[in-house]
Amino acid sequence: MQAFSRRSFVALVGAACAASLVGCSDARSGTAGGNQPAANANAAAPENATNAAVPSQPKSKTLLAWFSRAGENYNPAGNEYLAVGHTTEVAGFIGVALGCDQYEIVPQVPYPEEYTPTCDIAAEELAQNARPAIANPLPDTSGYENIIVGCPIWWGDEPMIVRTFLEGITTAGKNIYVFTTHGGSGLGSTVGNFTSLCPAAHVNSNGFTVAGTQAHDAGEDVTAWLKSLNLTN
Repeated sequence: MQAFSRRSFVALVGAACAASLVGCSDARSGTAGGNQPAANANAAAPENATNAAVPSQPKSKTLLAWFSRAGENYNPAGNEYLAVGHTTEVAGFIGVALGCDQYEIVPQVPYPEEYTPTCDIAAEELAQNARPAIANPLPDTSGYENIIVGCPIWWGDEPMIVRTFLEGITTAGKNIYVFTTHGGSGLGSTVGNFTSLCPAAHVNSNGFTVAGTQAHDAGEDVTAWLKSLNLTN
C-alpha cells in the first residue's frame, strides 16, 4: 500500500473510525502487491528481514530500523500484492550502502494482507494514539551514534508502531534520520513527530522519501541521500 491521505482521514475517521473507511484511496506505502511479482533483483534484501536480534555490541556506528508491510497494496494502476514491502526495498539499499546493523520492526499482531482492513486498523490506531506491540525485543541503541528509521506513510503520519519503537529505545544524543515510502504524502509529518517523540535527539530534517511504486528503482537516489548526510563516501 501507499500512504493514506490525511484529507481522507479527516473526512472519514471523524466518527471514531468505526468500521470501514470507504475512501481509502491512498494506500499505505510499505507494502505492495498485485500478482505476486518477484522481488526486484537490484534491491538487496536486508540481512535482518526476519528481525533477528541486532548484535549485543554494535558492529557499526549506525543502526538501520524500519517497518514495512507486504500484501495487498494500493497502486494507481490497480491494487496489487507484493512479497516484499516497499520500505523493505529501500532499507535493502541502505543496508548495502552502509553495511550497518539492522532491525526490522515487526508487529506482534500482524496487519491483514488485505488493503481495506489494514486501512481501517491504521486509521483506528492513529485516532486512538495507539502503541501496537512489537514482536521481538527492542535493540539496545545506547552504543550507536546514528539511527536511521524508515516506514510507510499512513494517513499522513508514520504508522503508530514506529512510535512504539522510538519510545522504547534510547534516542538521547543520537542523530536520527528518516526515510519513507508513500503514495503522495512524501515525508508526511514524520520529521516533526520524531522530533517531538525524541526531544533529546537530533532529528535531521533532510529525510529521504520515494513513492512506493518507485522504491525498487531508488538505489542511486538512496546512495546520493546517504552521501549528502556524510554517512557514506
